[in-house]
Amino acid sequence: MAYGYDEEWIPQTRLGKLVAEGQITSMDEAIESGLPIRESNIVDILLPELEDEVLDINMVQRMTDSGRRVKFRATVIVGNGDGYVGLGQAKDVQVGPAIRKAIDNAKINITPIKRGCGSWECACGLEHTVPHEVRGKAGSVTVELKPAPRGLGLAAGGTARKVLEKAGIKDVWTRTEGTTRTTLNFAKATYNALMNTNTVRLPINYEKAEV
Repeated sequence: MAYGYDEEWIPQTRLGKLVAEGQITSMDEAIESGLPIRESNIVDILLPELEDEVLDINMVQRMTDSGRRVKFRATVIVGNGDGYVGLGQAKDVQVGPAIRKAIDNAKINITPIKRGCGSWECACGLEHTVPHEVRGKAGSVTVELKPAPRGLGLAAGGTARKVLEKAGIKDVWTRTEGTTRTTLNFAKATYNALMNTNTVRLPINYEKAEV
């Protein structure tokens, strides 16, 4: 689903200016720079193949002194299907603007994830699953991702499957706890688990053991 922007982008941050000037030409370079991504246009330029999908739209009501106010909350997942994924949410009095804001937030939250061939049943060496077992939690929901052999597919529920697909995970075992009917927490828990793929536990004296 495309939600375009007609306004010409004028970068406001240091990273944005470096990207606009062509000094940074890839998302890897942007992340290695250590500069925070605060403009969604940066991601549009560095990851033009990025795709977005609306996971959930909810009506949120709040009582005020002037009466009841109704807003729509949109939850969106973005990813390039090749190691980059972002999750965002936003509220607005109209559905369209809420979705556009959520897409921008998801792009700003874009993060690289590590993939590998961590299953003992598979030794293909390709980046098709998670490199090791990881867990993520959001609210009452806990999601556990386990490496799976190539060809298994995504053994996951609908919301988790969409997040994993956008991240480029093709095979994985999942185990969930909590109220997975809450789409937002289910998506967040899966996203948090993917972020934990960047955390690898090394054995004690690992460097000394190297030959």
